[in-house]
Amino acid sequence: MANSDKLIKQAEGLLTRLEGLLPREAPEPDWDASVAFRWRKKNGRGHIKPVRHVHRIALRDLQGIDAQKELVERNTRQFVEGYTANNVLLTGARGTGKSSLIKALLNKYAPRGLRLIEVDKQDLVDLPDIVDCIGERPERFVLYCDDLSFDANESGFKALKVVLDVSIAAATDNCIIYATSNRRHLMPEYMQENLDYKHVGEEIHPSETSEEKISLSERFGLWAAFYPFDQDDYLKIVGVWLEHFKAPGARGGEVQRAALQWALQRGSRSGRVAWQFARDWAGRGRLKAEERKHRDK
Repeated sequence: MANSDKLIKQAEGLLTRLEGLLPREAPEPDWDASVAFRWRKKNGRGHIKPVRHVHRIALRDLQGIDAQKELVERNTRQFVEGYTANNVLLTGARGTGKSSLIKALLNKYAPRGLRLIEVDKQDLVDLPDIVDCIGERPERFVLYCDDLSFDANESGFKALKVVLDVSIAAATDNCIIYATSNRRHLMPEYMQENLDYKHVGEEIHPSETSEEKISLSERFGLWAAFYPFDQDDYLKIVGVWLEHFKAPGARGGEVQRAALQWALQRGSRSGRVAWQFARDWAGRGRLKAEERKHRDK
């Protein structure tokens, strides 16, 4: 009898330790905590986590991309109103406003029920699980993947193709995918692929490798292309951000020369570079004003 009691206690202890190793049930997301969320995984189990400090950029702050704003906002408005809309792929040069446009649309349409869930590339295989979490919610969700690209033979490539074809559309109509990428077809393109094109009479037929790459980007119903800014557009964006930061000495040739020099050092005239310059100029200006104030005392 004593041996039986000892075995039972050992078994109970073993079960207790095993329960500690098993992944716990994910807590219900706090949907009132934010308008933006992230999909995070811990111990093999994913959960939706609120973003406490959302970037409060406005559409009016985005300059030089009016056509792209109109295109993606129209699609977003259709989606928020409950009408049919497309998954969107935003491609182009770095720092030209792709991610900022999505954040600005969230800020504008959040009062009307729009929410955003950011999903890392390696977690794209979990999209069906995310859809299950939000399928019964009254809000409208943008599933957002930033800086999306794949290397050859990467598993997420085929996973996303399946999701775009089946899971999102078939499971629920309250979510949509927005992705940004520096690559138009989301994968690297090589010279050899051009050499593999076949000539059939007067026609040119792409290779199977090229067709495979194009097939993923084509599953996004809407494309928005972003391009590098010229000098005038860059300076215009600088002016908008200087005004936004209420920068002292934000007018005149001096600040424009400084902005162009800043862009030359960075090797880019982008919206991001303009924003970074404006932050630096505004901070330096206030610091100098404070130092003068102390010297005059």
